[in-house]
Amino acid sequence: MAATIGQGRRAMPSSMRRTQRGFSAVLALLSLIVLAAILAAALALYVRHSLTRPLQPGDDLFTIERGQSLQGVARMLKREGVIDEVYSLRLYARLSGVSGQIKAGQYRFEDGIDQVGILEKIVAGDVVRYRIQFIEGWNFRQVREALYTHPELDSTTRGQSDAEIMAALGRPGEHPEGRFFPDSYDFIAGDTDLDILARAYQTMTSVLQSAWEERDEDIPLETPYEALILASIIEKETGQRGERDTISGVFTNRLRRNMRLQTDPTVIYGVGEEFDGNLRRRDLETDTPYNTYTRSGLPPTPIAMPGRESIMAAVRPRETPYLYFVSRGDGSHQFSRSLEEHNAAVRKFQLKRRSDG
Repeated sequence: MAATIGQGRRAMPSSMRRTQRGFSAVLALLSLIVLAAILAAALALYVRHSLTRPLQPGDDLFTIERGQSLQGVARMLKREGVIDEVYSLRLYARLSGVSGQIKAGQYRFEDGIDQVGILEKIVAGDVVRYRIQFIEGWNFRQVREALYTHPELDSTTRGQSDAEIMAALGRPGEHPEGRFFPDSYDFIAGDTDLDILARAYQTMTSVLQSAWEERDEDIPLETPYEALILASIIEKETGQRGERDTISGVFTNRLRRNMRLQTDPTVIYGVGEEFDGNLRRRDLETDTPYNTYTRSGLPPTPIAMPGRESIMAAVRPRETPYLYFVSRGDGSHQFSRSLEEHNAAVRKFQLKRRSDG
């Protein structure tokens, strides 16, 4: 009986044992591969969910500094409670090849955005933009006030004189009045008041030069700067679009005849900040470089920022028989051919508005 049992326990051939071990190793490897695949799929699902889950960043602004890495940005967003973890954003950026393409600036992320949208914004440089507006007819003092009171604009020229500002713009010796084009200017966080002024100066230079090239050849103006001076007077005289070229025609007729321009806005500019809104007879009789009742020709500088239409009116005046005009008090003007007609119009529309005090 013992011999029979012993014969039944014959040893497995070594080749079969090697095959069995190999099969077990293959099964273990396959198990690891399947497990890795499951983990990878789970990780992919997690990352996808994390990247595409709608976020609620609120109305806060987020600033990316110059030179800041994507890792730093991700940590900042996690610290501010916008995202829950930094891994997904960093991985997606690395796989997309944009890790080093983020742009500095100030960002606002709307509610409902996901991490993919955030990455697209900071790679595209879709930063928060602000706007400042210079109004036609403003003088340089009003321009400076607008620059210094804008809450998002970095003021670097506060306390400087007008001459110092022009020198900083690379225009030493130039008078600033009228040199800046009235328009809306967009800017981003970190831009300065000098940046805005430089753009406005260049725009005015371009607009003025373009208009000068289209001028009527027989106008009594020698330079683009003289056109700018006349345009500034036209700008202050009327807000009526249809009157600008007629008023320019009146001033052109007077310049050709060596008649004094006799325009109130230049007198007011000469009075300066002391002007209280009431133009008196003594103001008209007090000589200043800007008093066109006491001095012939154009004043020495512009008196305000003219818009494009006033500039074009200055260089392309309407042919007109008129030599005088007076405000009707409603924004429009009464035009006259003779002094007699003009005096009658003044008595009708304006004499009572002036005081001898």
